[in-house]
Amino acid sequence: MVKLIIGVKGTGKTKTLIEMVNNAQAATNGCVVCIEKGNKLRYDVNSQVRLIDTVEYLVADAQSLFGFVAGILASNYDVTDIFIDSCLKICNEDVAAFEKFLLEVEALALKNDVNFTITSSLPVENVTDIMKKFI
Repeated sequence: MVKLIIGVKGTGKTKTLIEMVNNAQAATNGCVVCIEKGNKLRYDVNSQVRLIDTVEYLVADAQSLFGFVAGILASNYDVTDIFIDSCLKICNEDVAAFEKFLLEVEALALKNDVNFTITSSLPVENVTDIMKKFI
């Protein structure tokens, strides 16, 4: 399953994501991963969650983010949930590449039985048809 949380800055996307990450960690017997650009979630996310800063791994666009996520799943068989904060920002605000990323991640989610929750700063009126599928 892929769930997309969108809205403009200040609408509570990250706060909602933090709550979801911590709830997922409390409920799972597997591994929860949270990917962000920067390290603003360090003190808000349960210490058992694998928190990854894309900057540290030179992940700077949608294609490298997809490869990074696929690598996480390839190397760790018990990942149950992956959360990605500010995904469109990680994808350099490239909407077409972001849409492709969402579709590719959906295929990974189904194949690996992993839940993805993704936040992106985007006005509701700018949501594309592909994005609507995941909201």
